Amino acid sequence: MNQWLPLRRALRDADIPRVRATMAVVWGTAAIGSAVGLSAVAAWLIARAAGMPSPADLAVAAVIVRFFGIGRGLFRYLERLASHDTALRGVVDLRVRVYERLAASPPAQVLSVRRGQIMARLGADIDAVGDAVVRGLIPPAVAVTVAAIAVGISAALVPAAGAALAACLLVAGVGAAALTVRSARSAATLGVRADARVTERTLAAIESAPEHRVWGTQSGSLEALADAERDSAAAHEAAARPAAFANAVQTLAAGAALISSIAIAVTQFQAGLIGPMTMTVVSLLPLAAFEAVGAIPAAVTQLERSREAAIRIEQLAPHVDPGADCDIERSAAPDGPVSIAAQDLSVAWPGMTPTIPVSFEVSPGEVLAIVGPSGIGKTTLLAALAGILEPHSGRALIDGHPVRAGDLGAVVAITAEDAHLFGTTVFENLRVARGNLTAHEAREALATAGLREWSESLPEGLDTLVGSGGGTVSGGERRRLLLARALLTPQPVQLIDEPGEHLDADGRDALRAVLSQMRAQGRSVVIVTHDLSLLDAADAVVSIDA
Repeated sequence: MNQWLPLRRALRDADIPRVRATMAVVWGTAAIGSAVGLSAVAAWLIARAAGMPSPADLAVAAVIVRFFGIGRGLFRYLERLASHDTALRGVVDLRVRVYERLAASPPAQVLSVRRGQIMARLGADIDAVGDAVVRGLIPPAVAVTVAAIAVGISAALVPAAGAALAACLLVAGVGAAALTVRSARSAATLGVRADARVTERTLAAIESAPEHRVWGTQSGSLEALADAERDSAAAHEAAARPAAFANAVQTLAAGAALISSIAIAVTQFQAGLIGPMTMTVVSLLPLAAFEAVGAIPAAVTQLERSREAAIRIEQLAPHVDPGADCDIERSAAPDGPVSIAAQDLSVAWPGMTPTIPVSFEVSPGEVLAIVGPSGIGKTTLLAALAGILEPHSGRALIDGHPVRAGDLGAVVAITAEDAHLFGTTVFENLRVARGNLTAHEAREALATAGLREWSESLPEGLDTLVGSGGGTVSGGERRRLLLARALLTPQPVQLIDEPGEHLDADGRDALRAVLSQMRAQGRSVVIVTHDLSLLDAADAVVSIDA
């Protein structure tokens, strides 16, 4: 695959507005072009003033100098506005399209990636693609335009000086980029990966803080984060070396351009081919012409970082060409209740010890509890029943047919132990279960889950905001909200992971009420738990404890 194809696809998905991008290049060219014009006009003014003309002869030139001096800052500000507006709009569009691809992809594709990696790719990596516009594409476009203008001015005055300036600009731009592209690629790859590790370790340290305190592993978690930060700093330092080397090449090229321009201009002046003002302009013009090409090495490094980020995004959410068939064949919603069963089912994630084989059948209106100690594979077994994970051996069946990935969402609903509460209202968090949910149905579900008084005490009722991740509610309230959401889902097969987590005695009674209502609705329910006090709520129990 073309190594730049992922970045081109990401930029296409970002739907970068060409008009806005073009305006950013125009304003950037005007900003640096003002520096070139300021240098040329100032040189002419110095040479003209040496002849002690009347102030009226210099008035127009003085106004032009002021225009270029003010315009340089103004045009730079406009360029930053245009380029960042273009990039930010593109990042928003790209993030939406990546989420859409994730929603259409197999669940196992996402569940096999750690949450910290997902956050890094949806956050820092997408931002890095946006940086490709601001720091990787617009600066070289401005550099080419400004270099062409500077060479054109120099060549119009003294063709030989224009040729020398063009050669030196070519060395400073293309030559420096070519010399540093390989090291920039290596440094960019390390930098993106190091930044991703910092995000992963930070998220793991924050979200698992209670567990680290209990098991005494907090210092190890912080040391891992510190190691990741050191690796990130080293990667960024390595990424700076190519730019430093390129700056040295550009400084030499700029010096060569200045010396050659002065030599050519003085030689032609002495030969009587040009006047003193032309000689001064041609001699000083290279001083400003190299400002634009100075951004090219940094642009090359940024494009390499953005390319690596785009590859990581595609690994998480592969790009699907328009018209291509989706890998997942979505199941049709069943007309009535269905059963779920396992036949000598053993499951394992890659590198994990398989669970012991189990067999069972859950008919409509029944609740099965799967028990076993923490870490033995209960959640993994749920993943296989949901069609997320291929069995290690045996079969998972729905109405006698093997479970498929397309059954999830149509036939099967799963409530994970760490299921997410979104930073929106209570009602919208419940509406995740079913788009056509009514306020009355939401209140009934909350009442069943033991949250009637809680919901009525909220300042804005169902429209009260819930912090992202459930940060504004207690652990028990969060668990009951998730149970209410599970009760509202339309799928006939319900898989619930650790439903009794963080629940007190009243909360367990609410869980029993939820399961009882699911049983009355004819659903086939499977719960996994290590809390044996909940087994009275189940019709059958299966242990996977070896």
